[in-house]
Amino acid sequence: MFFGQNGAHNRLSHMELSLSHRLFYSSSSLPSLFNSRIKLSQTHLFSLNNHHQKLQFFTGLHHKQAASMEPQTTIPHSFDNGSSITSSETGRIGEVKRTTKETNVHVRINLDGTGVAENNSGIPFLDHMLDQLASHGLFDVHVKATGDIHIDDHHTNEDVALAIGTALLQALGDRKGINRFGDFSAPLDEALVHVSLDLSGRPHLNFDVQIPTQRVGTYDTQLVEHFFQSLVNTSGMTLHIRQLAGKNSHHIIEATFKAFARALRQATEYDLRRGGSVPSSKGVLSRS
Repeated sequence: MFFGQNGAHNRLSHMELSLSHRLFYSSSSLPSLFNSRIKLSQTHLFSLNNHHQKLQFFTGLHHKQAASMEPQTTIPHSFDNGSSITSSETGRIGEVKRTTKETNVHVRINLDGTGVAENNSGIPFLDHMLDQLASHGLFDVHVKATGDIHIDDHHTNEDVALAIGTALLQALGDRKGINRFGDFSAPLDEALVHVSLDLSGRPHLNFDVQIPTQRVGTYDTQLVEHFFQSLVNTSGMTLHIRQLAGKNSHHIIEATFKAFARALRQATEYDLRRGGSVPSSKGVLSRS
């Protein structure tokens, strides 16, 4: 209904609403139907409108209160897992400095990061693989290394992996509440690599990968297995890597690091149903 500006309040002051009720009852003591005409003043209309608004407000409030009463799930914080925190950055963080006569390595890893990668190992292809670890594991990975790469990449490759394994060991702490196991297959064009791992505290590597060329760029492809063996030794990880397909050396190696990153992400994430307990029937997971 539309009203002009003039006389609008007069028309609203007295309105007639005709309500026809056709109500049927089985009892003979009540009429079978009746008509009623109700006259409502403007005050009554505003009263009804205010009542409707209040009803809407309290209904909305009820829904908000009900929502606030729903059970909330929280993820344990880093300090709950006994990890060694060496930075003001939040998360499960491990930080290692390793210095020998051959290399000088600094590694920091945040397992609860966002995939930030800052890697400068002096070995460009290794940096590229460490970027995959950060990106696909959603770890923050910071590696800075100098070494005797004028001889070859062997010592730097090894010591970076040893430091990363030690940083993982620190960040995991007592491993309370984590999934522990990770399993992932990563394709990269014609290559397909499967990785399965267990953060058991027992170091073991099974490496079944056939890389067809001796080098990718200047990187010696034999160092891929040596990288994972070194990481396994210090982290206390059981790691199985199996190539299912592939002909291109770069693709095979990159698929390996991507699958490893995703499997490690699964294993390090929290199992909410576990409620912060150690994922072992022994009640403890430690580096053996």
